[in-house]
Amino acid sequence: MKTSLVSKLCCPMDKNDLTIKIFKQENDDIIEALMTCPECGRYYPVIYGIPIMTPDEYREKALEEPILKRWGFQLEKKNEETMLIKKTKQD
Repeated sequence: MKTSLVSKLCCPMDKNDLTIKIFKQENDDIIEALMTCPECGRYYPVIYGIPIMTPDEYREKALEEPILKRWGFQLEKKNEETMLIKKTKQD
């Protein structure tokens, strides 16, 4: 995903701006990152340069959990149908 695309994206659920934390970048390409919505708390990972922004009901938590753990995040357990995260370690 090109860095210029970030400013054009918004949360697909509530249309708010997203914040991004980049974990791996090569020149102008974002390879691994985590975009989050500060309003609703949903997260959207960027994996292999592809932003995963599908609705909650079509996402597989089991596929996303390992990479979130590697980045220092974990899924919240209180609502199994919503893709929310919390920070597990300090930067």
